[in-house]
Order: sequence, then structure tokens, then C-alpha cells
Amino acid sequence: MTLRYRPHHFLCSLGFRGAGYSDGFTANMARIVGGLRAPGGEGTVIEVTGSADGICGPCPKRRGAGCVSQDKIDRLDAAHGKALGVAPGDRLSWGEARRRIRDNVRPGDLATLCAGCQWLSLGYCEDALAELHAG
Repeated sequence: MTLRYRPHHFLCSLGFRGAGYSDGFTANMARIVGGLRAPGGEGTVIEVTGSADGICGPCPKRRGAGCVSQDKIDRLDAAHGKALGVAPGDRLSWGEARRRIRDNVRPGDLATLCAGCQWLSLGYCEDALAELHAG
């Protein structure tokens, strides 16, 4: 199975704790992230995209291949793409993505890297990042 991900969704998947924009969005995200976290999920191949992806599918903010918050999404994708060394068209496993997050994103970096994200204040992603670094 190959997933399609916008660059910022790598960190969203790391920190996901069951909250979302709608019931449909949350159920879809739980299914995707559950697969990544399941035994063998580390080998799941992810293709990086610059437009709506598998996570965006049922999002109520989605508008075609874009988003009502497209400027913010573009900024997040640019920052995350640079931090993780990924660009549209790249393919990597979830295990490799987790290694890139661990090697390139330090606890405390999310305040800058994820600036403008409405989920940042919940602390889920920061907690997940700290857990990743703790091993």
C-alpha cells in the first residue's frame, strides 16, 4: 500500500491522538495512522505530494486539490519539506520518515516549524516528538 502525504502530514501522523476537523476526517486519520502504527507499518511507502492527499480526503476544509487555508498549508508544507528533506514526488517508508523526523526535528522546534497550526497548543505533537527522541 502506498499513501500520498503532504509534507506536514508526517508530523501530524506522529502526533495524532484522535482529534480532527470532523467525524469523517478523524475516522480517516485514525485508519491511516493506525496502519502506520500497526506491526509492519514502518514499511508503508509514502509518496510526497504538493496537493490534497489521503488525509485531506474527507476534510471539511478541502476544496478540490487545495484547502480553504491554502496559504497556511503551503507555509507548513514548505517548512516541513525543508526540515525533513522531502519534496513532491519523493517516496519513503514510514520508518524512514520517523528517522528523518528524529534526526531533523528537535523537541521545541514545533513552535516555529508548525506556527499557525490550530492543533499545536494541544501538545500532542510535542509529546510524540519527545517520545520519538526518547526511543
